[in-house]
Amino acid sequence: MGRTTGRRLTAIVTIAAGLAGLALPAGAQDRLLDETVAFTGTVLFLETGVPGLVIGATRNGETAVSGFGEIADGSGKAPDGDTLMRVGSITKVFTGAVLASLVADGTVNFTDPLQDRIGWDVEVPQKGGKPIRLIDLATHTSGLPREAEREPGPADDPFSTLTKETYIEALSGAPQLFASGTGGLYSNFGFDMLAAALGNAAGTPYETLLADRVLRPIGLGDTVFAPGEGDKARLMQGHGFDGSALPDVPSGPVMAGASGLYSTANDMLKWLQWHLDRFSPGHAEMRLLDHAAYVRRDALSPVYGFDESGRMDAMSLGWIVMEPEGDRPLILQKAGGLQGMFVYHAFAPTRGVGVFVAINAFDFSAATQIAQFANDLIAQLAPR
Repeated sequence: MGRTTGRRLTAIVTIAAGLAGLALPAGAQDRLLDETVAFTGTVLFLETGVPGLVIGATRNGETAVSGFGEIADGSGKAPDGDTLMRVGSITKVFTGAVLASLVADGTVNFTDPLQDRIGWDVEVPQKGGKPIRLIDLATHTSGLPREAEREPGPADDPFSTLTKETYIEALSGAPQLFASGTGGLYSNFGFDMLAAALGNAAGTPYETLLADRVLRPIGLGDTVFAPGEGDKARLMQGHGFDGSALPDVPSGPVMAGASGLYSTANDMLKWLQWHLDRFSPGHAEMRLLDHAAYVRRDALSPVYGFDESGRMDAMSLGWIVMEPEGDRPLILQKAGGLQGMFVYHAFAPTRGVGVFVAINAFDFSAATQIAQFANDLIAQLAPR
């Protein structure tokens, strides 16, 4: 993370502290958190120049959300905590939580081969005699490529050609780029296979399984695979590389494990709070399994596709683990991008702090900035 960003956020926190120096009523929300999030969001919005941005943070059980710009061109409505948006690959850490839940109750084991759990009429490849295991899929170490080969769908339904049959054909083509467990390669393909395997193992469609194991118990009522008709007015509109508005297009059930979810800043903060509540007896085993580091970078070769939002030092179940550095504590983080949206969320499990940021533009420079700001904001709110 650049020193300039660090100095800028230090100045922001200093200004916010001065503004928040007034006495607060008993039980009042953390005003310093409110000010810090608002100032950070203002700087990010001005620097990135994106059409819309929403940022939220949680610290010690308190939350703050600020929105800037518009949720859709010409709407005149700034995004807020209830604005619905695609969260893309953040979906993967929800899939990791489902795996943790099923391991905790003995339904599956981390070392179960995909072949034994997928339930499809296909021979899963084994490179070098090493079977692809569930833990390999959850840590991006399966050797499967980033995407399954397919013909692109039409512009108004680009994911229509991503089907179960597409994946069966891809698996049958011996697609592994290295033996499972030996290297790291970010793979949407792998997480969609993991979701299919978990749904089959539990005997229920994966969407239902996720709702039963994660979404309902945590109370994430706005985290869904398909927005309802009444949600359209609060849906954040994505923008393409050229700045043009993109339509909201459907994603099929086979994308459920890697990138299918929509959510809101409020739900994302509630999700992060659940992860930060590490001493709660509820779901304690599941949470512990979810946060553990299962593979470390120095044990893998090759390693590709992990570092855009911060260097990957280890992998937990979908989460990228960043070891402490300087004032920054240990962070678990995950980013996502789909249909003109970039999102990022991260938390410091030992410091009680989490951050979520979303922008509605396919701007890779801005996506890198929001991750840098979020990581630095965690360091400012929860220094070592």
